[in-house]
Parts: sequence; C-alpha cells; structure tokens
Amino acid sequence: MLQGRAGQVIRVWLLTFSLSIGISFSSQILLGRVGIGPGLVVLAVVIVLGILFDIIGVSATKAQEAPFHAMAAKKISGAREAIWIVRNADRVANFCNDVVGDICGTVSGAIGAGIAFRLIMVHPGWNEIPATILMTALIAAATVSGKAYGKGFAMEEADRVVHFIGRLLRGAKDLIGLDVTRSNRRNSRARKRGNSGGRRKG
Repeated sequence: MLQGRAGQVIRVWLLTFSLSIGISFSSQILLGRVGIGPGLVVLAVVIVLGILFDIIGVSATKAQEAPFHAMAAKKISGAREAIWIVRNADRVANFCNDVVGDICGTVSGAIGAGIAFRLIMVHPGWNEIPATILMTALIAAATVSGKAYGKGFAMEEADRVVHFIGRLLRGAKDLIGLDVTRSNRRNSRARKRGNSGGRRKG
C-alpha cells in the first residue's frame, strides 16, 4: 500500500512538474514577444483556466451517477464518460483542483510579476513595490472571486457540467482516439486481480 501511494505521489509530482514547465515556458515566451495588453490577455486566460478546472473538480465530487446510467441506456453521447468521471471523482478533483489549479495560480503570479516589470520599464517613474503589490492583489481577487462563483455554479449544475465534460472526452476519443478512461480501467482490473490473488493466498 505504501509503495502504491509513493508511486502515485511520484506520478503527480512528475505531471505537475511537466505541466508547470510547459505552461510557464509558453506564457513567458509569449509575454516576452507581445506587449502589455496581450500579456494581460494571457494572464486572464490562465486565471480563467484555473477557475474552469476548479468547476470541473467540484462538479465531479457533487454529481450523481444514476442519471448518467439512464443516459447511457439511451446511448446519449458522453454518458459513459460521465459515469467514469463520477466513479473517479477523487482523482479527477485532485488533478483539476490541486494539480491544474495550483499550477495556474503559480503561473498567473509569475505572469503578473512579468507584467508589473514591463510596466515599470515603460514608466520609469513608477515605484516597483506598489506596482507589484497591486498586480498581485488584482490576480488574487480575480482568482478567489472567480473560484467562489464557480464553486456555487458547480454545486448547482454538477450533473450538467460532468455530462458536458463527458461529451468532450467522447469527442476527443472519436476524433483523435484519445481515451483517458482506458488506462484507469486497466489499473482497476489489475487491482482487482491482485486483491483476489491475495485473498486466495490467505
């Protein structure tokens, strides 16, 4: 059990590290090539991305599985993927809220610092400390208020959000063959075989 948890921690660490590098590198390169205005757009996109993933994570933990079984019986697109999301709500929430959410929070802070630095270069008379503090406060206010609204929306519309994400996952599977649920099913079967083998030995 400890080895399994250690492996999961390592996988989360590697995923977070890789995504952080990718998002930070892309945003900093883009920020270095564009002006302050487009940089603010990039910042807004990162903040909104964090809020959207927070909504997905909360919805996954609040959605009910039963309605999606009825949809799956009617062969409605995305229903089976929605069932997978609900059954793996803890993992989905961990990825969306902790991994992506924390990355977006860190990256938005770095982008904000870069924008503040660019503003100071354009306006040499500005004081660096107040400009940086103001930018940090604006980012924090936008993030916290956005996530507060998003959480309320997610709790009220959890089933709709999960079904929408399920349809997106189904679309990705049909268009490019990406099936994020496949590896999880394999891991579940492997765990079941391991547990049954352990019981037989006992």
